Amino acid sequence: MEDKTIIEMYFNRDEQAIKETENKYGRLCFSIAHNILGNIEDAEECVNDTYMGVWNTIPPTRPNNFSAFICRIVRNLSLKRYEYLNRAKRSADMEVSLDELTDILADDKFTPGTDDEEVSRLISSFLRKQKEDARNVFIRKYYFFDPIGVIAERYGFTESKVKNMLFNTRKKLKEYLIKEGVEL
Repeated sequence: MEDKTIIEMYFNRDEQAIKETENKYGRLCFSIAHNILGNIEDAEECVNDTYMGVWNTIPPTRPNNFSAFICRIVRNLSLKRYEYLNRAKRSADMEVSLDELTDILADDKFTPGTDDEEVSRLISSFLRKQKEDARNVFIRKYYFFDPIGVIAERYGFTESKVKNMLFNTRKKLKEYLIKEGVEL
């Protein structure tokens, strides 16, 4: 079913919209939640909360890219759930992913006046200028929190190549952010 049709169903408050969303995006949502949480039950709970979040947000919101809209909701819910469940402990893949970005991303203490939206805009701008493979690998690692092995298999690369691509992209991103005036 087309995304526009599903969105119209939400606007008409047709509960079938949730079923259609689940049919079309359920596996993607579960994958994102499970990559972050590492637990089937918690991932399923976040996916269900995602459907409720979509129901409560549409209307009035009319997303231009429905899949990105849903991915953002499930990712944010999963990260909140992860933080709640694991204040003192983190999964190894997510810990590594977050640690790799700490040297690159600005901290309010060091960059007053640069808000998260501005940094997000700069990162998006940077990624749009990168080669498609490098951009996709970066997004799979730091947005979807896919493990290196999964990314390598997905794109037909060796794990070494994926690690190299991530290292080089992080290095370029850091240089770009500094050039754009973000103090790191």
